[in-house]
Amino acid sequence: MAENETLECITEHERILQEIESTDTACVGPTLRSIYDDQPNAHVRFMEKLDARIRNHDREIEKMCNFHHQGFVDAITELLKVRADAEKLMGQVTDTNRRLQEAGREVTAQTEEVIRCRIQQRNMATTVEKLQYYAALKTMEQLENVYIPRVSQHRFCQIMAENLPRLREDIKEISMSDLKDFLESIRKHSDKVGETAMRQVGGMTPTPTPPPYGPLHKAGDAGEEDEADEEILTAQDLVDFSPVYRCLHIYTVLGDRETFENYYRKQRKKQARLVLQPQANMHETVEGYRRYFNQIVGFFVVEDHILHATRGLVTRAFTDELWNMALSKIIAVLRTHSSYCDDPDLVLELKNLIVIFADTLQGYGFPVNRLFDLLFEVRDQYNETLLKKWALVFRWIFELDNYSPIPVETEEEYKLVVSRFPFHDAEIEKQDFPKKLPMSQSVPQIYTQVKEFIYASLKFSESLHRSSTEIDDMLRKSTNLLLTRTLSSCLQNLIKKPHIGLTELVQIIINTTHLEQACRYLEEFITNITNVSPETVHTTRLYGLSTFKDARHAAEGEIYTKLNQKIDEFIQLADYEWGMAESDGRASGYLMDLINFLRSTFQVFTHLPGKVAQTACMSACKHLSTSLMQMLLDTELKQISMGAIQQFNLDVIQCELFASSEPVPGFQGDTLQLAFIDLRQLLDLFMVWDWSTYLADYGQPTSKYLRVNPATALALLEKMKDTSKKNNIFSGFRKNDRDKQKLIETVVKQLRSLVNGMSS
Repeated sequence: MAENETLECITEHERILQEIESTDTACVGPTLRSIYDDQPNAHVRFMEKLDARIRNHDREIEKMCNFHHQGFVDAITELLKVRADAEKLMGQVTDTNRRLQEAGREVTAQTEEVIRCRIQQRNMATTVEKLQYYAALKTMEQLENVYIPRVSQHRFCQIMAENLPRLREDIKEISMSDLKDFLESIRKHSDKVGETAMRQVGGMTPTPTPPPYGPLHKAGDAGEEDEADEEILTAQDLVDFSPVYRCLHIYTVLGDRETFENYYRKQRKKQARLVLQPQANMHETVEGYRRYFNQIVGFFVVEDHILHATRGLVTRAFTDELWNMALSKIIAVLRTHSSYCDDPDLVLELKNLIVIFADTLQGYGFPVNRLFDLLFEVRDQYNETLLKKWALVFRWIFELDNYSPIPVETEEEYKLVVSRFPFHDAEIEKQDFPKKLPMSQSVPQIYTQVKEFIYASLKFSESLHRSSTEIDDMLRKSTNLLLTRTLSSCLQNLIKKPHIGLTELVQIIINTTHLEQACRYLEEFITNITNVSPETVHTTRLYGLSTFKDARHAAEGEIYTKLNQKIDEFIQLADYEWGMAESDGRASGYLMDLINFLRSTFQVFTHLPGKVAQTACMSACKHLSTSLMQMLLDTELKQISMGAIQQFNLDVIQCELFASSEPVPGFQGDTLQLAFIDLRQLLDLFMVWDWSTYLADYGQPTSKYLRVNPATALALLEKMKDTSKKNNIFSGFRKNDRDKQKLIETVVKQLRSLVNGMSS
């Protein structure tokens, strides 16, 4: 690993040296900065590399000098030979020049006169142009203080003296009118100034360097080399600031500078508030945000220019106050408008604009840390929009899944699947084609989409000036949200859908097992992107394991529920003739159908991991046993004949046979048959009419009827008492009716005594 890093460092240093040797010196700064932003002590290795490169160039220069030395000596010799001729030629040229000068002296004099006249003419025109303001003010001052007092006795002088203050006010009004026109037009120009500044910095992302004060590069689209050498525009090129300078100068000369400063600052504060007001639908398009940022950047670039170009018209304290006010408003606006946005692509473009906006203004000396803090909130909003988008993706994948193992016909198909999903199974790899992979088609699709989400989440971290460790942490946290919130919710909803049957639930359990195993590959995927090893820092682990475990447990619970629901559906078809004289000798049709259904269902369950199949089978048998018991003890059922008991016994025997046939492997001994033990002992007690044994052994751990509750026995016995002389179980013993009834009454009495004893 260290060798690879060293090799990468050497390659990077070679690239930087070539860049320094081949590019303009203006770009050297950012290039050198990248060395210090790299690995620790990288600059030391770079200095060694640079010294070696310099020594190499020195040797090449020395070789070049040695090669050309003889030619240089020959050239000097030739020069010495022609020196005499050159001196003679110089004499002739000097003499010719002297004669030309004498001949053209008159022409030269006339030319100089023309030039002098033109200069005077231009100065006069300039003076006339400026007389209205600067020179006029000086002349007025001289008239007022020097000349008029000397001739004040003349009436016209008095009139002039009276008109001078009014004239001074006229000049102030005219200059102020020009300033108001300037302030009116600057809002239009601010947009252009801001756009130019933003485009300049935007062309330098992802690692923009702050622009120097003043110049705004009129850049075209990034990557268009023919526009790289375009004219560099300044704020002064785009905006005519002369009304500001002129008005400032006039008010200063007239001793009213403070009034001008207060007026200018007040108006600019008003304009700042207007600029900071967003359009109502700004959040709908990226252009809305771009116009908003352009206006703000233009405003502050203009103020920065005024700060540097005038002395004290605005101060750094004033611009800082404006910026702090603006920053609070900008953050509030962006926080509100970004929350309306549900398109991740638009949020991503907004983030890129905020980065360029912040980098641009940082280049002009405005602090932007709060904007980068805001980007963390925007990142959360971006992740929320991503989560909503991927929730729809996951739901669509689950909707289209056929919940069947993936068939692969050829080696190419197999490689295609495993290239999208990390599946490894030695047994399946050995099988001949065609074959099936245990998971269904949604598994590789979900895995691929999680990776797509990670890429989408990574896009936001670009250009945020954050370390690899921070980016790694961001990716892991957002991926955890995707797994624990979005995917988990989609799985839970899927499991509860009515059309998801037992077969689908079995496949979902198998799918979640494979997705759980793939989580470590997702962690490796993030590590490869960020190059941050989980061993070197305390990285956040992915919670996919718990997500898929929870989904699997929910699916298992749903299997038990749906299985019991199917059992209930079969039991609802039961149609016992409770007063039948005797059984017809075979099990009920509804029960045989139910057992066949359970047998085929549990064959599918063999693909389930762990003890899910065993638990489902035990749960089904217990539920069946409980349901049959409830059927016997139903309060709506008033009378039961011995024939019905015999028929019921035949059905329970079929249940016991099913349990003993090992429908699901892995049960020890007669564990599964014990699900029916309560029914078996109760039916045996009534079939054999073994009350003496039951009552004698009651409460003993070795009792033959240990699982028969006295209340249960009493409830069933009450249904078999001879209350209406109809369907009497002792109809064959008419001569002993009285004795038999006494026996029943005695048993009922004893059972009631046992029940009362339990309740007390």
